[in-house]
Amino acid sequence: MISAISDRYRARADAFEAKVLNVRADQWDNPSPCAKWTALEVVDHIIEMHGVMLGVAIPRTEDPLTDFREARRQVQEALASDRARDEVTTPGGPMTLEDHIDQVVSDDLVLHGWDLARATGQDETIPAPDVERLWATATSVPAELMERFRTPGAFGPGIEVYGREVKVPDDAPLQDRLLGYVGRDPVSKRV
Repeated sequence: MISAISDRYRARADAFEAKVLNVRADQWDNPSPCAKWTALEVVDHIIEMHGVMLGVAIPRTEDPLTDFREARRQVQEALASDRARDEVTTPGGPMTLEDHIDQVVSDDLVLHGWDLARATGQDETIPAPDVERLWATATSVPAELMERFRTPGAFGPGIEVYGREVKVPDDAPLQDRLLGYVGRDPVSKRV
């Protein structure tokens, strides 16, 4: 079954995969905008979250591109199956597997794609529809839940959904305001 969620995931996975493909061998240890993570650890997180969404461990090799492609294949397979409509338990309450993938790992591809681009000197532009969608989603989270999202470990050891907000000017481009809101500094430390 092909859906808007599946199409959105595919487009975002294409963009993320292209960024992984363009990381030079000497860039994997570059620091990322995610505190304490290198470029490689950003990709590892994305692969791990794909497995979390599916309740499986994604097989790993020594090649991040191969591993991402396998994680992506498994998610796309789940989105194309009847399993996509199964109800799953999430920190935000019960929802379908496809909605959970859309709201977590698909959105992660966008934000962590920016992190990977920043860490490795690639194009950091997020497509405008993704910026608008993520902005609307992030700013609609109730304050008490947002505080939990910003608390390291609130959803498990080592898990931090968003960092502390980085203030950016109110008239900054929406991409910069989104990045600041979710805890990234959109202007400093460009590679």
